Amino acid sequence: MNLDLQDKIVVVSGGAKGIGEGIVRALAAEGAIPFIIGRNEEDNKTTAAAVEAAGGKAFQVVAELTRPEECEAAIKAVMDKCGRIDGLVNNAGVNDGVGLESGNYSAFMASLHKSLIHYYLLAHHALPALKASKGAIVNISSKTAETGQGGTSAYAASNGGRNALTREWAVELLRYGIRVNAIVVAECWTPLYERWIQTLPDPEEALKSIVKNIPLENRMTTSEEIANMAVFLLSRRSSHTTGQLIHVDGGYVHLDRALVNA
Repeated sequence: MNLDLQDKIVVVSGGAKGIGEGIVRALAAEGAIPFIIGRNEEDNKTTAAAVEAAGGKAFQVVAELTRPEECEAAIKAVMDKCGRIDGLVNNAGVNDGVGLESGNYSAFMASLHKSLIHYYLLAHHALPALKASKGAIVNISSKTAETGQGGTSAYAASNGGRNALTREWAVELLRYGIRVNAIVVAECWTPLYERWIQTLPDPEEALKSIVKNIPLENRMTTSEEIANMAVFLLSRRSSHTTGQLIHVDGGYVHLDRALVNA
């Protein structure tokens, strides 16, 4: 299917690794031009170079997204380079384990800046360009907002905020023809997830216990599967879809737990 994304400029925060990298690669494969925003220049350039080696096109800008002024500067850099923005993927964030017992005010607020505040700031600064293009926004979210996890209050709160902003922006931006949707991720295999698994006493057994609870095929979601949904939601092929929280998770969140023993 032709998604009509040829030469569309799509900003992807945290686009150098993991889910973000998957989205960047999928966009480029559709002929779009992803613009990576990330704090590590080497990682940004490596991913952009991989896209170009595969015949695509990508740009990057370095920004520490916990700093509001760098969020604004990053969007300005996109506009200075490309003159337009057709889509925004808010993706950057980290499950940093700031809990109710283990955290404190400063850590909680810092975590919100890592995983939520820049979603607002990037969208705010990109909005004039998105109005001009009638573009789309995709927010990457997590099951922790709906299921809880334990010991990660700040990350759960950030994802609750991501979901709420998705619905709020979908309403606020109706008049401009801007669609806003979220992809809710559960157990997705990324380098960050792999590093976390390796910190556990028995990584192999821990992984087995997780995948057996994923109803569809008892396996982890791939970053490519998240990316495919993101690219569809950014395209005009999803032209009447807005305000949705779409779970790409093999049925992990909503299907009957009895299925795992079926």
